[in-house]
Amino acid sequence: MKITFLLTQSLESPSGLGRYWPVAKELRRLGHRVTILALHHDWKSLTQRRFVRDGVEVRYVGQMHVRKVGDTKLYFGRLELLTVVVRATLGLLCEALRVSTDAYHVGKPHPMNGVAGLVASRLRRKPLYLDCDDYEAASNRFGGEWQRRIVAFFEDRLPRYADGVTANTKFTVRRLLSQLGCRSDRVFYVPNGVDRERFSAPDPVRVSELARELAIGNSLVVLYVGSLSLASHSVDLLVDAFPYVLASCSSAVLVLVGGGEDILVLKRRASELGISQSVRFVGRVAPDQVSAYYSLAHVVVDPVADDQVAEARSPLKVVESLACGTPVVTGDVGDRRAMLSNGELGFITAPGAAAELAEGVVRLLCDASERARASAAALVLRDAWYWDRLVWAFAQVYRHY
Repeated sequence: MKITFLLTQSLESPSGLGRYWPVAKELRRLGHRVTILALHHDWKSLTQRRFVRDGVEVRYVGQMHVRKVGDTKLYFGRLELLTVVVRATLGLLCEALRVSTDAYHVGKPHPMNGVAGLVASRLRRKPLYLDCDDYEAASNRFGGEWQRRIVAFFEDRLPRYADGVTANTKFTVRRLLSQLGCRSDRVFYVPNGVDRERFSAPDPVRVSELARELAIGNSLVVLYVGSLSLASHSVDLLVDAFPYVLASCSSAVLVLVGGGEDILVLKRRASELGISQSVRFVGRVAPDQVSAYYSLAHVVVDPVADDQVAEARSPLKVVESLACGTPVVTGDVGDRRAMLSNGELGFITAPGAAAELAEGVVRLLCDASERARASAAALVLRDAWYWDRLVWAFAQVYRHY
C-alpha cells in the first residue's frame, strides 16, 4: 500500500521526530511505500527539501505556521501569517495531487494539511485517514480568538470525513466517539512510543561528558525534556517546585532540555526563587543526544496541570525516559497513571501542585533502592513501547482499504 502523510511540522519537531517519523519507518519495513509531505520550521534556511531516508521519501513544501530559530519560536503577524498559511496549504495540496498514493494520512487536524488532504482525497477518490495528537484548540498559543476558532473548526469536523482515525490518548478516543460522532470501528488507540534506534543504550563516555559540560559533579539530576512553552507545558510548575526539592536535597540540579518562547520567563522565575545556580537551561539538543540526557538523570519530571491539555497529551518524555530506565514523576491526569503502571515505574502526584510534585521528586531522589527497582521494572517492560511493536496497532486503521 502507498501511504502519503501530510504534516504541518518538520520531522525535527517533537511529534514529527517522536511519532510520525518512526511510524513511517516502521510502515515501510512492513512493506508499505511511504511518502511524507511536510512543512518546515525554518523553510528559508532549508538546503535539502527532498530526500529519501530509510526508504521513506520526504518532501518539504513550505513554511509552517511558526518559525523556530535556535531555542526561540517566532510568530508571524496577521497578514504574514495569512500568506504563509495560503502558500503552505497550496504547496501541500499540489504535492498531494502529484504523488502516487493509495491513501492520505493527515498528521494532526490542522487547517493547512486538513484542507490539502481532504481536497486531494476527494479529487482522486482516495481514502483519507487522520491522526489526532494533542487537543490542538486548547494547547496552542493563538494571536486571537479567531485563530483558535478556525483550528477548533477543523479539529471538530475533519474526523467526521476521515475513513479512519488514530489517536494517542484515551481522552481523544472518548472525544471522537462521544462528542464528534465517529464510528467505533474506525477509531484506533495508538499511544506514543519510542524509536528503538534512537533510544538504544547511550555511550557512557558521552554521558560522562555531559556531566562535565553541565558542571553537575556528584549532584542528583532532575530532568525535563520538552517545549518551554507555558501555553501547553507546565514547566513553571516544576521550577516553582524545585525550591522544595532543594530544601530536602541540596545537591539536586534541575536540567531543562528544550526551546520555546518562554525560556526567558522561566529564567526570570528561577532567579526570583533564588535557584538559578541549581538550574541548567540547555536549549534544544540534537535528536541523537536526547537518550544521553535521560541516562544522565536520576529522575525525569512531566509537570502537568489538571486540564484537558494534559488529558489529551501522550507525553513522549515519559516513554522515552522509561525506555532508558529512568523513573518518572508526573501528575495523575489522562493516561499517565497507566503509563507508569499505577506508580510502579515512578511516582504519581496530584496535578498542578508544586509542593506535591516536589515531594514525589524527593522521594525518588532520596531512595536509591526505589529508583533502582523502578528502573529495572521499566527496562523489563520497554519492548512494548517501541514503535516496531506499536506499528501493528497503527496499521489497523488501514484494514478497510
